[in-house]
Amino acid sequence: MWRDCLMLETTREERDMKRRYRKNFSDKVIVITGASSGSGKAMAEQFALAGATLVLAARNIEALEELASDCRSLGAEVLVQQTDVSKPLEVIRLADMAASFKKRIDIWINNAGVLAVGNFEDMPIEVHDQLIQTNLMGYLHGAHTVIPYFKKQGRGTLINNISVGGFLPVPYGVSYSASKFGIRGFSDALKAELRKWPHIHICDVYPAFLDTPGMSHAANYTGKVIQPMPPVHDPVRFAKSILKLADDPASFNWVHLSAAALSLAYRLFPKLTSYFSYRIISSYLKRADLSAKTDGNVFLPLAYNVGIIGGWRYATKEKIGPTLAKGALGILGLTALLLVAPLLSRKVKGIARKRQLSE
Repeated sequence: MWRDCLMLETTREERDMKRRYRKNFSDKVIVITGASSGSGKAMAEQFALAGATLVLAARNIEALEELASDCRSLGAEVLVQQTDVSKPLEVIRLADMAASFKKRIDIWINNAGVLAVGNFEDMPIEVHDQLIQTNLMGYLHGAHTVIPYFKKQGRGTLINNISVGGFLPVPYGVSYSASKFGIRGFSDALKAELRKWPHIHICDVYPAFLDTPGMSHAANYTGKVIQPMPPVHDPVRFAKSILKLADDPASFNWVHLSAAALSLAYRLFPKLTSYFSYRIISSYLKRADLSAKTDGNVFLPLAYNVGIIGGWRYATKEKIGPTLAKGALGILGLTALLLVAPLLSRKVKGIARKRQLSE
């Protein structure tokens, strides 16, 4: 029977990973929010393979219990706690339970998040509010709760899964962009505040789109079918990169070259990049199939699509494929062209100048 765990079947590579990391993680207590599906679920299984003690949090308790069973079968000790990260008291309870389990918290991964897509004014203000509460305040609640534990211990690692959306504003995703830019800002400020604590690490991660169920859980007020912009990346490989980061903390982390390139495009040419982003998404929405409007999982967890993989990489190529893929490649290509053009121009001028001198 096909299951997500089949992707984590014990192979030679995974046996090597177990040997490499088991020594470092076998005595670690790791809290993962948003663990019920997607990248959070993938992280949980990777840390379970490494022998860590896991405290898994999400709103969907049934999905958490199933994941906990899978992780125990991989050799991990696991606790689960139903948690809505937008509610600070629930995050405090989560930390208290995690700390009482093994008398410490070694690694806290802020991962829970929701997505809402649509014209800014067409989206109910309640959806905007709740998205900010979950994505931005949820991460802040996690940091505010766990940092005192880290200071008491004299060490600890906080990992923020932010996404390239922390650098690249997304048309039709205004509150989502606000939340991701906000996370980056509060995290940078917190790092500055903790400079006197060299063994407390704040690690920010900026992946591109991942092939998770997240998009199928999104609030959608466009009236059209939505899908992620290519390239879409493997969440299991992403989870392995988080495992590596937890073992060797680094403050700033690009996981995918496409995310770094898109961020660079916006930093160098913000108006042009925003224009192309708008045109690409608008063009797709004009051609996309109709879909009912929904608030997705913004307010309540959904019972379907709680695996790791969303299936976007393997979906049949419909209207979205050519439109979004060509658009994304266009932005990346334009960035490369604009970066290389000044260098070529200087080289051509240099050659011309040499010829003039020789004549």
